[in-house]
Amino acid sequence: MNDQPFLTLIDPQNGNLAFKVLGFDDSRHFDHVQRNNYYSLVWIKEGTGKVTADFAEYGFDENTLFSFSPYQPFMFAPGPIKGVAIHFHPDFFCIHKHQTEVACHGVLFNNIYQPPYTLIDQPSTSSLDFLIQQMKLEMKDPALAQYEILVSYLKIFLITASRLKAGQQPSIRGAENEKPFLLQTLKDSIEKDFKKKHLPSEYAESLNISPKALAKITKSYFNKTLTELISERIIIEAKRELYLTSKTIKEIAYELGYEDEHYFSRFFKTNADISPQLYRETVGVARGEN
Repeated sequence: MNDQPFLTLIDPQNGNLAFKVLGFDDSRHFDHVQRNNYYSLVWIKEGTGKVTADFAEYGFDENTLFSFSPYQPFMFAPGPIKGVAIHFHPDFFCIHKHQTEVACHGVLFNNIYQPPYTLIDQPSTSSLDFLIQQMKLEMKDPALAQYEILVSYLKIFLITASRLKAGQQPSIRGAENEKPFLLQTLKDSIEKDFKKKHLPSEYAESLNISPKALAKITKSYFNKTLTELISERIIIEAKRELYLTSKTIKEIAYELGYEDEHYFSRFFKTNADISPQLYRETVGVARGEN
């Protein structure tokens, strides 16, 4: 399918992957659980199948773009799919630091309320294909300011995909019954209180609904339990702090409502499949300050 199956830039300081464009014509690259220390954009251009991400399963058709954050577990079921993937390490381009420029944090990446995919329409297909070809040309024939050129192409790719995803996200308030308004209130409550409220029962109480009823509604709309939603939101914030700051793990734990640093570390590892310290050492841009 591709004239060159993959192109890779390596970080000369540590030998790790910095940026990669990978063409694929089957699922062998992704048919086992991935827990990478970089961002992945996986564009399925042909074929259908199923993907497991964060322990929820989703079906997909052709022209679907998946977005995965560092250490987010995902796996595609074996099958005949074709497409292209872009991998980039936070050292190469930091989503958190450039949020005002590309606005993809909470849209493409780290969106706990929506599936991790975007449907690519025909006009966007042409635009994204052009950007990928330009990335490949730049990587095959490097010249002055290669990093700046590649980051520019990546930004446009992310902005284009983010605009599509934002337009495809249904408004919870606009659904047909009274439940979505409750779920919008739940989302607002999690965003406001996740640092101090860690239990589903606390949210059920504040919403004046039984924990069992709220659990059933949450699962049916988000394909996740309320415990998973709360945990994911805490982990995203913890990763951001590990990622961008030089705060100690104890300080981060305390800010997130955990007085016991060791309990927090166990919670983090259970949900992120990696310890806070190792996450900082392999991903966090503030790791050199510790």
